[in-house]
Amino acid sequence: MRYEFRVRGPVPENAAEVFPELKVATLGEHTVFYGAVIDEAHLFGLLARFRMLGLLVTEMRQAPASMG
Repeated sequence: MRYEFRVRGPVPENAAEVFPELKVATLGEHTVFYGAVIDEAHLFGLLARFRMLGLLVTEMRQAPASMG
């Protein structure tokens, strides 16, 4: 499954490096991380990494299969 995670504001490059399995794009005032999520454990691990970095996920959704 592919997921998209929206975070408010820009994200420092070194923070984005904590998510090597996800691609990153800036859309207006948000930073969007997207890519394949293997299973529920992987999903919760990603959310824990966002929280550890102090990044507030404002939206999370399953993305269309055609995204990165």
